[in-house]
Amino acid sequence: MPPFAPTELLGHAFRRPELLRQALTHRSFGADHNERLEFIGDSILNCAVALALYRRFPQLPEGELSRIRANLVNKDTLCRLALTLDLGSAIRLGEGELRSGGASRPSILADALEAVFGAIFLDDGFDAADGAIGRIYAGEIACIDPSGLAKDPKTRLQEWLQGRKLAVPDYEVVAARGEAHLQIFDVVCRIPALDIAATGSGPSRRAAEQAAAAAAYEQATGA
Repeated sequence: MPPFAPTELLGHAFRRPELLRQALTHRSFGADHNERLEFIGDSILNCAVALALYRRFPQLPEGELSRIRANLVNKDTLCRLALTLDLGSAIRLGEGELRSGGASRPSILADALEAVFGAIFLDDGFDAADGAIGRIYAGEIACIDPSGLAKDPKTRLQEWLQGRKLAVPDYEVVAARGEAHLQIFDVVCRIPALDIAATGSGPSRRAAEQAAAAAAYEQATGA
């Protein structure tokens, strides 16, 4: 059994252990990989987190709940949680991915954790998956302070533009630099109506988009 122990860490003992094995198999390893389970897990995660937030914050409007959920289910949070579970040590990778540091790559870790949630759902239904997600996310949800949760740069920029009846910006990856497991992405955020093309960089596409949005907002508002 790999170091990742689902019964201990997720509170779930698999009736069909082959589902866990598939969830922890990257496409570089073989044809029976985890992408379909990731697809299921993504939906289950969104639903479970939405329910948890709905119950915990009965007074919050839909927009605020959606914003908090987006912060909880993004790849950065999933990667951080996967690292706390030592998930990378259990993922089956092809030789190339293994040599290039795939076991610590944020996208692989995040996708594998979603696949595990999908595997639990198929193994024992929504309640089992919801329980596992609740245990893994307990610390994240417990420390949420809606009043102190700042809007991320992309949301702030989009709302500023929409308030002025301008189209939402376009984001384009223009470069990816560095080793495969330590890549830096360059993204351009374009707002044609304002003749703005701001660039941002980060260790993931999402992080680079956020940096570009922050730069674009600064140009647009002079902030």
